[in-house]
Amino acid sequence: MTSTLERPAAPSGPPPAPGQTPTRSARAEGWVRRAPLLPALIFTIIVTQIPFLLTIFYSLQSWNLVRPGSQQWVWFDNYVSVFQDSQFRGVALNTVIMTLGSVLIAVVLGLVLALLLNRHFIGRGVVRTLLVTPFLITPVAAALLWKTTLLDPTYGLINFVLSPFGVGEEAWISDFPLASVMVALIWQWTPFMMLLLLAGLQSMPTDQIEAARMDGAGAWAIFRELTLPHLRRFIELGTVLGAIYLVNTFDAVYMITQGGPGTASANLPFYIYQRAFLGFDIGQSAAMGVVVVVMTIIVATFALRLVFRSFGAAEGSN
Repeated sequence: MTSTLERPAAPSGPPPAPGQTPTRSARAEGWVRRAPLLPALIFTIIVTQIPFLLTIFYSLQSWNLVRPGSQQWVWFDNYVSVFQDSQFRGVALNTVIMTLGSVLIAVVLGLVLALLLNRHFIGRGVVRTLLVTPFLITPVAAALLWKTTLLDPTYGLINFVLSPFGVGEEAWISDFPLASVMVALIWQWTPFMMLLLLAGLQSMPTDQIEAARMDGAGAWAIFRELTLPHLRRFIELGTVLGAIYLVNTFDAVYMITQGGPGTASANLPFYIYQRAFLGFDIGQSAAMGVVVVVMTIIVATFALRLVFRSFGAAEGSN
């Protein structure tokens, strides 16, 4: 009596090599794997791309809400007006200063705090929790805290602390509006940079540090030759993520300075809000929005490519 063993079903074939056209069955299998993601993809397209297309549509029209019947096609005249607007150029410069200044200072402070927290001391968990707290506060509450409790010329804690040094009732928000907003942003984003860099420090191999110490390297030499190169990709990632988020800052500007005096502390999102909902100029504000989105996409694409290349090189070396 003989028995016949059934062979398992043969696979449909090896996966196609790079550059080789996938077979029909491979394409079908790929669509089956992607199918559960399609609802999320369709939802993302609906909530992001349709508003952007409508913004482009309105940017090609002259339309002021206080003049009924003024809506008409002007094509690219709004874009020409945007680049000829001296206030727009000033606000764009404010945005660059506010974004890059806040991110770079937050990275430096976060690096210092991460180096301190990477050491063992009593109460390190409590200190780490207290330092992370500013990042957990909502942006509106943080802005109100700085405006009413810390920077107020009469009741502010900063003037109270500095009063023994001869600082009277300094009106920080009126005299230094852009710096006041930046201080609030740095205070809130330093914990994020600290956590990111602390994770980088704790992923650093300790055998290299021990070998460097046995060779007689000092603390500064170890930081310059080992720690900083290891943290480079974490610093780049924190800088890119912080810049992408802070370039859209609206809460702090609106709550602390209202963009004033004039447009001294306004950034691009707040200026677009002013033109759309205070000036009622829908066409020009839509053109500004399109310009800002395109510029942000270009900068973010190059920055993210730099970060991915840095992480890819690090993984390849490991």
